[in-house]
Amino acid sequence: MNQDFVLGKLAALLGWDDETAQAEFAWLRLMSRMKYDDYQEFLVGIRFIESLADWLQQFPAGERAHAYSFVRLRLVFFSAREMRHLVELFYPDTVERLLMDCAAKLAGIPRYQVWANQDASALYRKLLRKSIFIELSDGARLDVFRRANEGRISNERISNEQVVNAPRINKPKWDEMRSKLQENLKDSAAKFSFVFLVDDFTASGTTLLRKGGEQWKGKLQRCWDDMKMEGVLSTHLEPDWMLVVHHYVATSQAVTTIKERNSSRAPESNSGQWFKRVKFTWGTVLPPQFKISPGDVPEFARLVETCYDDSIETRHTKVGGKDARWGFGGCGLPLVLEHNTPNNSIALLWAETSGDPNTHAM
Repeated sequence: MNQDFVLGKLAALLGWDDETAQAEFAWLRLMSRMKYDDYQEFLVGIRFIESLADWLQQFPAGERAHAYSFVRLRLVFFSAREMRHLVELFYPDTVERLLMDCAAKLAGIPRYQVWANQDASALYRKLLRKSIFIELSDGARLDVFRRANEGRISNERISNEQVVNAPRINKPKWDEMRSKLQENLKDSAAKFSFVFLVDDFTASGTTLLRKGGEQWKGKLQRCWDDMKMEGVLSTHLEPDWMLVVHHYVATSQAVTTIKERNSSRAPESNSGQWFKRVKFTWGTVLPPQFKISPGDVPEFARLVETCYDDSIETRHTKVGGKDARWGFGGCGLPLVLEHNTPNNSIALLWAETSGDPNTHAM
């Protein structure tokens, strides 16, 4: 679609004079080219500016300026390049440091001496081989992680037997990974020391771990159930093995919630009903003030409350609260990721409905 035509349409929708239009056009062209057009969910032939013009038309004419201001000043978009950067940092910032700490402790030396100590360096490489990486969703991008770090992992390469592009592993796969480990290390008793669970984003922590009635639920609980059911906790993992749960992006709310829920769950480890050693890590943490509240954007908040169709609600969204206006769990995030918009974000950013005479078509 002709961009100049769409920009003219946008100026008409927002009632801009020529001076305002020229200033906003410059910003829109820049942001489209540098970031927003990378969003993977755009339809063919339609990119950011076209979608913005279409999105603004759902609001009353006098309210469109408030919606545009929200996009202009508060929206945060993680581009593909930025997400790839967080994936690439996972190894040097998290994996390497953790394994170096362990190697230094085993060797009885400070961490900064690991590379200068032959025995400690060998311990590090062994611990790296005794680590496995499991995705919690396709957002984990473990294929990118493995390729991006091939030349940076102490001249070693993470093998395909250590990276699992599936959230659930059956017994034959566990057996195959252990067999390859023992073969590589030439040690028939070798077991895994570290299990890394990787995901792209957590906003409320609910998907990872929550309590439903008397039972614990979530991806972390499912991981425990699977490992226990497959009988691999003692046969494939060392007695003092560590589980590391890593998210590339997390909100401060999720960080607090996940730690609190795991603390509530942790006492059961004494009876063999939970992981003995769990560590949570994050690529970047969005600060508390990142969340949008009605007091922050009162004019746009009116649109959030009134321009809503409750047909978007499901039994899954009900887990997070009474409705989804401010996103799942009331997170109120002004956030878009390069491959989708999380349902923890404000519903106006992701919901799409046909509406009816009594409800707003989002």
